Amino acid sequence: MSREINHILYDTASSTVDKKFTYGKPGDPDGYEETLYITSDGKYFIYTNGGPLSKYPTENITPIEREDVKHWMLSR
Repeated sequence: MSREINHILYDTASSTVDKKFTYGKPGDPDGYEETLYITSDGKYFIYTNGGPLSKYPTENITPIEREDVKHWMLSR
């Protein structure tokens, strides 16, 4: 998935996975994934996706500042 936000392209295919959290089993309607990516120029973003009853029923990309990454990971 790719998405341009504030003139910056965030692309899961060309970025590196830093950390991934999976909740539920594959196929669970309330299961979901949160994946932290880093781009080649050092920008972080979170890719989310889940089942139709989850808190992420559609794919999304959300940029995150470097200084907020540690807090995000500890809150998982």
